[in-house]
This record gives sequence, structure tokens and C-alpha cells, in this order.
Amino acid sequence: MWKDYSADYIKNNRSSGLSIRLSAFIAALLLSLLCGLFYNAWKYEVERIELEEGAWQSRLVGEFDQEDIEAIKNFDSVKNVVITDDALSGELADIYFYDMDAVFSDTPRIAGLVGVLPEKTVYHYELLAMYLIRDEKDTAPRLIFPLFIVITVLASLSLVMIIHNAFAVSMNARIHQFGIFSSIGATPKQIRTCLLQEAAVLCAVPVLIGNVTGTAGSMGLLVLSNVLLGSDIPGRHEAVPGYHPLFLLLAFLVTVITIWISAWLPACKLSRLTPLEAIRNTGELQLKRKKNAYLLTLLFGVEGELAGNALKAQRKALRTASLSLILSFMAFTLMQCFVSLSVISTKETYFERYRNAWDIMVTVKDAGTEFFEQTDSIQGLNGVDSAIVYQKAMAKRMITEEEMSDEMKSFGGFTHASDCYVNKVDGGWLVNAPIMILDDNSFEAYCEQIGITPRLDGAVIWNRIRDVTNPDFRHPDMMPYLRTHDAGENDVSVLRQSGKEEMTAKIPVLSYTEEVPVLREEYAALDHYELVHFMPVSLWEQVKTQIGGVEEDIYIRILGGENAALDELNALQSEIGQLIGREYTVECENRIQEYEINDRQIQGMKMIFSGFCVLLAVIGIGNVFSNTLGFARQRKREFARYMSVGLTPNEIRKMFCIEALVLAGRPICITFLPAVTAVGYMLKMSYITVGEFLEQTSFIPLFIFTAAIAGSVAAAYYLAWRSVRQISLAEVLKDDTML
Repeated sequence: MWKDYSADYIKNNRSSGLSIRLSAFIAALLLSLLCGLFYNAWKYEVERIELEEGAWQSRLVGEFDQEDIEAIKNFDSVKNVVITDDALSGELADIYFYDMDAVFSDTPRIAGLVGVLPEKTVYHYELLAMYLIRDEKDTAPRLIFPLFIVITVLASLSLVMIIHNAFAVSMNARIHQFGIFSSIGATPKQIRTCLLQEAAVLCAVPVLIGNVTGTAGSMGLLVLSNVLLGSDIPGRHEAVPGYHPLFLLLAFLVTVITIWISAWLPACKLSRLTPLEAIRNTGELQLKRKKNAYLLTLLFGVEGELAGNALKAQRKALRTASLSLILSFMAFTLMQCFVSLSVISTKETYFERYRNAWDIMVTVKDAGTEFFEQTDSIQGLNGVDSAIVYQKAMAKRMITEEEMSDEMKSFGGFTHASDCYVNKVDGGWLVNAPIMILDDNSFEAYCEQIGITPRLDGAVIWNRIRDVTNPDFRHPDMMPYLRTHDAGENDVSVLRQSGKEEMTAKIPVLSYTEEVPVLREEYAALDHYELVHFMPVSLWEQVKTQIGGVEEDIYIRILGGENAALDELNALQSEIGQLIGREYTVECENRIQEYEINDRQIQGMKMIFSGFCVLLAVIGIGNVFSNTLGFARQRKREFARYMSVGLTPNEIRKMFCIEALVLAGRPICITFLPAVTAVGYMLKMSYITVGEFLEQTSFIPLFIFTAAIAGSVAAAYYLAWRSVRQISLAEVLKDDTML
């Protein structure tokens, strides 16, 4: 009997069944996608750990002969052992186990067998934790599994709300019928069983299809991330998509549990109704009779009033949809604004600002001033237009009241300076004086750049300071630091050693200038009171023992040919490595490559945020579909009554259009003011003008996203309209139990 009843109901109520099937498909798709992404994230993390640190599970430190190695290999649980030499620790025996569960129990026994002390035993805690094998000594937090559990639970709860609404609408439409069944002897258990078997029949195929689609989607997203991010980002390797049967099973079980809970809740509630309560309830959508949709009534007349009242009657069921769509619109809008701000900021970085300053930056580790002798050989490399070798040092310089410029005094002089940068001393203020040490040829070229006679017996002072009272860091007001005058023969700058101010050196001043050499450097970025000095390496050799404070690294700024391509810069980078990489530790940066990596990171971040926004939108749209199609059957009597008092099908269609417009348009209206406020705040904090922002911001993705949401809502109401437009007035009005 119950089987026949369920089969007839499913056959005769396709719209209600469609909403349940769609909800089940969305649930299976999202949960399997989540499980697939987690598995691939876990797999990627394991691969990263093994690439960076090795795939060993435990390690013994000591000295091992062939007999020890054979003894370890012959241990039952040991798969393999690899001996390596470490310059600091000595010999390392990396042990690989067949079963990782045996690591913490068998490793101490193996160590005792070969005479290794317990403190010389090392466990690969990070790798073992990825396989849920933990030791009480491993106190480091491992967040990947707890994070997955939290996200899965939250996703399941959100989906329960969607699917629950779909089942509730379908089940509530038959309260009257189940009341009759109860009155003739049907038990609550029989009613629950009937409803749950309907749920199983409706959801079986969508769950299977959704799980397969979600798993494939997770692998596709991984491939897309490889395309967007690449594998040349430091610390990142190319991800290989994969799946595991256990995770497929886990996704299926989580989906089934989610759907079962969603169906059980309304079924249990319905089965507890008394026969009298159930028979009195027609399952009809309850509308308020009073006029309460004033704005819609004003704009659209009686159809607007009816649409408003219908939406109010469904407000609890549509709460999840409204909230999801609002959050989706808000998140997507803010994401677009954030990406635009990132693009603008990128143009302010050295990728764009120093486009004509550097193509390749080389950092030479632990090199002394003798490295400056390599300047000519670097300059002579094929493809090098110009090369500057430089080093940095830090000193102190005292500034007196008389030396300060009038412009600097106008914004308060040193009154705004932090004690960590400027110290008040007798006679003046002690400020930081960074020293940029250039190779001699580059320094002479710099002298010609600023219009003075090239000399190697003095320094050039950058005589600029920012008005610190102006917080706009993007458009700073620059002014002279010291009083403007031409440097004379006796003009010197007394530099002091940091921490040992009694150690001083008198440096002849060749010029005060507002220009800087063409380097990839920012001056006075954090400490606005820095007084930057430029000097040749030959002069530094004479005074370095008095000043000190030199960095260990040396930098090489290289400009390639005009409009040099990435391949040319890569080839030049390789030549530089061959030239100096044998004697020194060298790190190279390629401007074009770095820019591309930065752009891919932004695109990857955009993809992640977009996925989150789409997920919220899918939840909202799924809820709209579920409720709209589910309520279609209940609303047949509502529309039959409207038609009986003179409402035409076109007017009912208009009412549907108004409801769809409100559902899709309300999130836009609600989010508009907060979004504009948030964007305005971000622009203010970033000191970016509205014109700059609008120039870089593309509103096309936002329009597409909005159109997709609106189209989806419209599609849901169109399907519902198809379900109710063929109403038989007589049949609907005379039969409360009509299927």
C-alpha cells in the first residue's frame, strides 16, 4: 500500500520531486567537492613534506657499519633504510616502515639493537601526523583534519537547511492526507517509513551523479590551480590530481546522513500530529489578508501586494536563500574591489615602479668588498645594458637646529619622530644615516647624473624628507632635509658607528641632491628621518673600520636590453650563475618572472574567493529552487482562488515575476550601501582616489555574477509557473487532497 502511494505521489507531483532531487544533487556535489578538495590538499601537503624533508618516518643519528644496516633491514616492520652523511650530525639512518603505526613502538627497539641512544632518535612528526599517527611528545598543532571536520559539519548543517525545506514543503502539502491515514489506523512509524522511502527513491540517482560530478570537479579545480599558479613559485610544486575510494565513500556517507537528517526532521514532526490536527490542516500556503506590502503595492498594484504577501508567508523557508544570496553578493563585490586594489598596489611596487630600474637582481651571500672587482666582468656579459654592484651599511649622523631646512621646520622638525629612530643629544638630534656603497664606475656615473664632476673622494647626500604630518603615503609631500646650499671643499658629514657613537669618520660631501641612483631601493620608507649617503667603494675601504655596520650581502642591479623578453632574462640569469655561482652563494630575481608569479598569486586568490562566493550563491539558489518548486503544488489552490475572483493567467505570471525580482534584487539593494561604505573605507585607508579605482576595476564579472543569480531565480519561478498554469479550477477547489 505505502509503496503504491509513494509511487503515485512521485509520479503526479513532479515539481515537488524535482526540488528534492535538485537539493540532493547540490548536497552531493558540494560535499563530494569538499571531500575531493580536502583529499587533494592532504595529498599535496604530504608531497610537499616529502620533497622538502624526505619520506622517512624515523631517523637514527650515529655511526653505522654494514652489520648495523643489515640488522635494521631485517627488522620485520622495516621496509628500507637509507644511510646519509650530515656535515653537522654525522651519519643518519633514515628508516622507512611498512606500517607507520609501528614507528613509535619499533624505533626504540631498533635503536637499542644498533646501540643508538634515545636522544639520538628522531621522528618525522609532521609526516606521521598527516597519517593521524601522533606521539605525546609532538605538541605542534595540526590543523588540516580539524579544519576539514569543522568545514564539513558547517557545510552539512547549511545543506540540511536547504534539503529540509524541500522535504518539509512536500510533506506539509499532504498533512490532510496523512491525517486521514492516521484516522483509519496508520501508525506514526508507518508514516515516517513511507516518507523516508520516498526520500530514498528521489535522492538515490542525484546523490550518485552529484558525487561523481563533485569528485571530477575537485580534480578540475586542482588542474586549474596549476595553470593559474604554476610550479615556479618558491615552496610550491605542481599538484597532481587524484582520488581515493575511501574519500569517495566518505563523501557518499556524509551526503546520505545529511539527506536522511533533512528528511527525518519533517517526517518525525508530521508523524506526531494527531489525526484531528492533520485533517484540519489542508497543507495550503497561509497568506495574511491584511495589506502589508506597501512598496510593492505602490509600484505594481494588486499583483505586487499579492507577491509581497506570498513572500512574507514563505519568509522562514526563504531565510536561508536570502541570507546566502546577500552574503554571496557582498563577498563577491568586496572580492572584486580587493582584487582591483591589489592591482593598483602592484603598480606601486617594484614590478612597475622600477620597470626601467632593474630586470635582474642578484644577491651575493657573505661576500666582502673584494667582490666589487667582479663588476667589469658582469658588465661585459652579453645582454647586460648596465650593472651596478652595491652594498649597504648603517651609520648615525647628528643634525643640528641650524642645519634643518625651513621647510622641515614648518611641519615640526623632529617633534614627530619616534625615539626608536631619532635620539635627542646635546647639540642636536642623532638620526640614522644609511650608506649605499656603489662600485666606483657606477658612482662616477651617478655624479654625472646629478651634474657634478665625478670624484671618488667624497659622498653624495640625498637631501629629501617627507612631510610626516601628511598620512597619504601614495602621494607624499617631499621637501629639503637640510638647508640648501652648494657643497664646499670643507663641507663634511660626520658619520658615527651605530652603538659606538664615539667612533666617527669625516666624509667629504660632494653634493646635496634630490636625485638617487637607478637602484631597486626604497629610501626612508619606515624611518622617515633617514639621511641617506651614497659613496664609492674605494672611499668605503678607507673608512669602514671607523664606521662599520656593513651588511654581509652584496647586491647587483642589472638592466637588460630594451624590452628584453623573459627568455633573454632567463638566459642572462643563467650566465650570471655560471660566472659567480661557483665561488659564492647567489640568489637571483627576474622582474618579469616575479611579476608573473605575483599575478598568478592574485589570480589564484581570486579563484579561491570566487569559489567561496559561488558556493554561497549555489546554496541560496538551491534553496530558492527547493522552495519555489516545492510550494508550487501548495499554491495551486491559492492561484485557483485568485482566478475564481477574476485574476487572469497574465496577472498571475506578473505576480511570479515580481516575486522573482524581489528575491534576486533584494540582496543587491541590501548589500549596495554596506559594500559602497566598505569600498570607500578601503580607498580611504589605501589613499587611492575614486578615479584610480574606477579605472582599474572591471564591473563585468559583477554584472555576470548578478545576471547568473537573477537568471537562476527566474528559472526557478519559470518552472513553478509551468507547474501551476494548467490549473483546473473545478478540480482544485473541490478536492483538498488533490494530487
